[in-house]
Amino acid sequence: MKDRIVIRGARQHNLKNLDLDIPRRAVVVITGPSGSGKSSLAFDTVYAEGQRRYVESMSTYAKQFLDRMEKPDVDRVDGISPAVAIEQRNPTKTSRSTVGTATEVFDYLRLLWARVGRTYCPGPHPDQPCGREVKPDTVQSATDAILALPAGTRMMVCFPLPLSTRVTHAVVVENLRALGFMRLLVDGGELHLDELPEGLDLVAARELLVVVDRLRADPEDVARVADSLQMAFNEGEGEAVVVPLGLPRLRFTERFRCPDHPEIEFATPSPQLFSFNNPYGSCPECTGFGAVLQYDETLIVPNASRALAEGAVDPWAKPRYEDKRRKLAEFAAKQNVSSDTPWAELPAEFRKAVLRGVRGFQGVFQFLEALEEKRYKQYIRVFLRQYQSSQECPSCGGAKLRPEALRVRVGGRNISEVSALPLGRLRPWLAAMLAGRTDDPECPQPPLTGQERGIAESILLELDSRVGFLVDVGLSYLTLERQTRTLSGGEAQRISLANALGSRLVDTLYVLDEPTIGLHPADNDRLLRLLVRLREQGNTVIVVEHDPEAMRLADFLVEIGPGSGELGGQLMFAGTLDEMLVSDTLTGRYLSGRERIEIPERRRPVDGPRLRLEGAREHNLKGDDAVFPLGAITVVTGVSGSGKSTLVHDVLYRAVERELSGGETTAKRHLGETVGAFKRLHGVSALREVVLVDQSPIGRTPRSNPVTYIKAYDEVRRIFSSLPEAKRLGFGPGHFSFNVAGGRCEACKGEGQVQVEMVFMADVFVPCEVCAGARFRPEVLQVKYRGNSIRDVLEMTVDESIRFFLHEDRLGEVLWHLQQVGLGYLRLGQPAPTLSGGEAQRIKVARELAMGARRGGRKLYILDEPTTGLHMDDIKKLLRVLGDLADAGHTVILIEHNLDVMKTADWIVDLGPGAGPDGGHIVAMGRPEDIVGVPGSLTGEWLAGMLEPVGSA
Repeated sequence: MKDRIVIRGARQHNLKNLDLDIPRRAVVVITGPSGSGKSSLAFDTVYAEGQRRYVESMSTYAKQFLDRMEKPDVDRVDGISPAVAIEQRNPTKTSRSTVGTATEVFDYLRLLWARVGRTYCPGPHPDQPCGREVKPDTVQSATDAILALPAGTRMMVCFPLPLSTRVTHAVVVENLRALGFMRLLVDGGELHLDELPEGLDLVAARELLVVVDRLRADPEDVARVADSLQMAFNEGEGEAVVVPLGLPRLRFTERFRCPDHPEIEFATPSPQLFSFNNPYGSCPECTGFGAVLQYDETLIVPNASRALAEGAVDPWAKPRYEDKRRKLAEFAAKQNVSSDTPWAELPAEFRKAVLRGVRGFQGVFQFLEALEEKRYKQYIRVFLRQYQSSQECPSCGGAKLRPEALRVRVGGRNISEVSALPLGRLRPWLAAMLAGRTDDPECPQPPLTGQERGIAESILLELDSRVGFLVDVGLSYLTLERQTRTLSGGEAQRISLANALGSRLVDTLYVLDEPTIGLHPADNDRLLRLLVRLREQGNTVIVVEHDPEAMRLADFLVEIGPGSGELGGQLMFAGTLDEMLVSDTLTGRYLSGRERIEIPERRRPVDGPRLRLEGAREHNLKGDDAVFPLGAITVVTGVSGSGKSTLVHDVLYRAVERELSGGETTAKRHLGETVGAFKRLHGVSALREVVLVDQSPIGRTPRSNPVTYIKAYDEVRRIFSSLPEAKRLGFGPGHFSFNVAGGRCEACKGEGQVQVEMVFMADVFVPCEVCAGARFRPEVLQVKYRGNSIRDVLEMTVDESIRFFLHEDRLGEVLWHLQQVGLGYLRLGQPAPTLSGGEAQRIKVARELAMGARRGGRKLYILDEPTTGLHMDDIKKLLRVLGDLADAGHTVILIEHNLDVMKTADWIVDLGPGAGPDGGHIVAMGRPEDIVGVPGSLTGEWLAGMLEPVGSA
């Protein structure tokens, strides 16, 4: 096979007939300004061609879709290996998928528990624990137990005789005589069949043991002991009881149950028993979800500061339930309770009556439960779901498994407890199991025996390897039970990277999209080393990346530029790091230090009004107080998993939001969105609004796009509908909308593409056959402005449209804001699902700017990693925009890892010192220069080389 991937004539999207040779079995970094064509080259050309060739090798059924799958616009691609794309997307929607199942680590754990797990009896009641290991006894194991008694101990070997009301005393005696058994233990007393007391009814005895033999514990009598036990097992249907003189009884069973508590059922360990996605192993009550939906008082009364007259009881505040509101008011009047008193101040008994009901008045819970009968109606299901929250399953306690599975332990833990360990602690547990150490705190009970370790060794080695990969990609803070759908795009990508390492493929092409996103500089090094390991396994690794450290690690660098959109798509550089450092490309100048993001000459003052959040406690936060200066830019940073998003999003944002809205919140708590706990919040009175600018999509369908989101499309439709041709045809603004019927193509509902289910692969979108992707009816496309139809305008980039609508001041001003945040390369009609999280976030920033954010001040803007997907030169532009917001009197709080952003910040809040349970503390807080001098601050260590003395306001 060739030692190069040869690309000739690549013209996908904005690529300019690009020719490139990429070395195989190397780490190749593709960089360049945002929108220059990096992803078009890496994903839409190289990976897409690899995927297309893979489908070509499949069945005829698969090939029928090939003609509808767009072939990359490239003359030829040679030397390409089977390709795997690892993108920053998290496609998982189901709650059943966890980190453990997505990485196959949980599958190996299930196998480990099935092979070497020890089952323990819980006892009849929590107050009466048993703790005996449950395992089938054999004649040999029972013999060993007897011979372990003090030498010479006298004993009787017996078997229990099950009794039934259908059997009489006479029949029992007759059968025992026939079998040759003459001695009995009746309720603990020894009797001979020939000397039974008159009137004794054996059937009525509480316990009836038949004596097989009387003997002593003597190593010389091994054969006799074994023979007696064998007979007891045979006659007792697998049960045997040994009664030593003066010592506790010994019970043995060949069945899988506890001899002391035969009423408790146990299941034979198997991989299916430990699967919460299998009906055999899942908890019967929650069916493996670990939680059940229950009506929640905090959702029924979301704002306790409201009065009944103001709609405090939310279900009855809906227009259709006016009758319920009237009855509630009448009930309140009867109870001498004012309908104008806030809910929180009402008598506790009255609140309970409203919620639970009393005689003559139906409470809210009763009302909602009665509606359950109409769940077949969709609107009823949607209505009820608003007031239900996920509560821990009372049966399994959130473990997701049936009780029998939780009775099986390895190293003293059940599989649910191990799944709850952060991966950083799971590795030491696995190491202790492998080494057989008994003094390790991770193993509360002695681990495996030598024989068990031999059985489990290969499983433990594979587990250690896979968990090690996850830790190495910076995910040590995650647990195996964490739901996959709650992961960020960066976390999902790093899990895919760990899976790729675990699969041990060779001669494969891996294409990654900014794997360092979401990682602190301290975590980057381990991740980058994994890319080298992939290369050392004989794979080719192509990485779209802006991180300087990733570029310095690469074997080969490719820069696409020189600008974005139509100004990009050219090959600016292809070569080694040393060659790039002396080149005159944009990236080369930044890497060599000839161009850089400067530290501000003077930072904004931080001694004025401040937001002070005291006692934040949510997830892993430890209750430390955080301070955020108003009118300044604050960066909240720390290692991955240290609690940054929890502090800023779940606690600070929700707290400020509720304070400014009188107790209201936009958190969808019924869907699991958290409103974090804290003690006090000071300084909110200086703000008038809080805006969260996160990386969530701006829309879910192809009809949603940048120009509609920033409200610029209204102006475009007005311009087209005012044209003479549009007026002649009777077209209004609605005819130029693809969201409503009228002018749009009804075959694809204005999306321009149709979703095709591939069954065996991910669904694909193909162009609509009716409109060929135009979205509109042909007569609408006849209306043209300066020679371009509405379709042509939607295909323009932001940069092109600003020049095209040069004389349309209102439209130009809105589009200019998109350009200012580095999105000049986006097409106006680019479908929202194709936008990255970073692009969606910057579109939201542009919308805020377009809505007059520069005027008025006093807003709090919260941004989550806004540098995602940005080249160093684009970061400089973004910092200028954010600086303008702060200079206008607004407050900007960023969750960020980028060192250039940190060094330009006015204030830094550094969380740590570790991840997960080892994080949650505020390690350092202050000016960037102050952070450098704080012992234990990893951020300070990395910032030290970026700073130089600056003035301070």
